[in-house]
Amino acid sequence: MQKFADEAIIEVSSGNGGNGCVAFRREKYVPMGGPAGGDGGRGGDVVFEVRRNLRTLAHLRYKQVFRAENGRDGEGSQRYGRHGEDVVIPVPPGTILKDADTGEIIRDFGKEEGRFVFLKGGNGGWGNVHFKSSTNQAPRKALPGQRGETRRLKVELQVMADIGFVGFPNAGKSSLLDRFTNARPKIAPYPFTTKIPNLGILTVDDRDIILADIPGLIEGASHGAGLGIRFLKHISRTAGLAFLIDLSDDTYLEAFHVLKKELEAFSTELVAKKRILVGTKLDIEGTIERLTELQTRYPEETVLGISVFTGQGLQSLSHAFARMVTEMESEE
Repeated sequence: MQKFADEAIIEVSSGNGGNGCVAFRREKYVPMGGPAGGDGGRGGDVVFEVRRNLRTLAHLRYKQVFRAENGRDGEGSQRYGRHGEDVVIPVPPGTILKDADTGEIIRDFGKEEGRFVFLKGGNGGWGNVHFKSSTNQAPRKALPGQRGETRRLKVELQVMADIGFVGFPNAGKSSLLDRFTNARPKIAPYPFTTKIPNLGILTVDDRDIILADIPGLIEGASHGAGLGIRFLKHISRTAGLAFLIDLSDDTYLEAFHVLKKELEAFSTELVAKKRILVGTKLDIEGTIERLTELQTRYPEETVLGISVFTGQGLQSLSHAFARMVTEMESEE
């Protein structure tokens, strides 16, 4: 069973601070000692930590409540309470934290790594040792610890990739990803084989390029039809797009227009990205002529032809991907 999760609702709570203590010195020969109540410990924080080995939010589907430890109460002899342990929530790169009720974006991790302290634990309360004065030698006052905070969050994932594959079902996206990278997506000669985004790494001249195979679109996807529309957000951060067009399909000349229209209905930013048109299945009879017709139909576009089966055109395509990513980085 494929366990890809790109959304989760969780509840997080920082720890309460420990209470301060009211106590007095009671030692031999010191029968009337002064205040000796220790402070309470600080409550634990809620911390999000980006980990590159994570690819989904599946772990947040099994556990939705995260609570940091409370600080311990102070004790006599000026013993301070122990601080509460932080609760650390691991997330993959590309995670976005939102308020579950308002939708406000709290943190967009992007490609960054490291830790983000979201909620601080409550401070510990003061023990009565802090309230001693010249007019009050035996204070019986201590402060309670501060309460922690609780928030409901919507955690979303946008897969981080350099090049996103866009195309109709069975256009050859998974086959190309399999040939270019060490990813092993499910491949079969029928539509909708891909049910989840798949990632792979293509190495070109000692440079790693992350490729994303998105479930296939169908006409009407922008209105909720098919599987691909749900995953279009995963290509919103890519440097560029590869439109894969099945040259063995009789609708090959109209495929790019339809795909572009569906993307534009979802997000105008996607259509503005750098792109390459990739005619697939050149090993099938008659497709070479169709590739020429596709290049004539869209003279303003970069149109390349490939065959995953024979390897034709793959080297040119890989270098085109590298140029696309380099151009995008230089513009940024």
